[in-house]
Amino acid sequence: MSRIGKRPIAIPAKVTVTIDGQSVTVKGPKGELSRVLPAEVVVVQEGETLLVNRRDESRVARQRHGLCRTLVANMVEGVSQGFQRRLEIQGVGYRAQVQGKNLTLNMGYSHPVQIEPPDGIQFAVENNVNVMVSGIDKEIVGNTAARIRAVRPPEPYKGKGIRYAGEVVRRKAGKAGKK
Repeated sequence: MSRIGKRPIAIPAKVTVTIDGQSVTVKGPKGELSRVLPAEVVVVQEGETLLVNRRDESRVARQRHGLCRTLVANMVEGVSQGFQRRLEIQGVGYRAQVQGKNLTLNMGYSHPVQIEPPDGIQFAVENNVNVMVSGIDKEIVGNTAARIRAVRPPEPYKGKGIRYAGEVVRRKAGKAGKK
């Protein structure tokens, strides 16, 4: 039995869950998310908790049990609290700023890099080097943060580039001088 899949999901106050066959819709103070789950799992609401169960003991049902439970739990957490990813920019002359809704990155290229946010995603910049990506869908927040990091990933010699907050970049030794 999936240890993650059998854990119940607590529904906070101000969050409503609608189950229509395989479609699950979650509404909360931050917005609304919906997702169609595969046919191998069933979502059941019991009072203030949600349970994700398998239809049978097939291999595919066992594989998707924990995944679907985590997806529904992330939907509930997203509409009630939201998600955010922080990124740090390191390097002389590297900076970020928000222009309208778009994020503009000056990362040492011959041109500034413009990143448009997907629906439901907001950018915030502190001190020109700390970027925060926030939204209610964990998957989209993570993908957007990964797209920003891919503009200039941290390099191993000087550590310059865009990294996640708290990410440790393994440093390499530079060239050894002549002796």
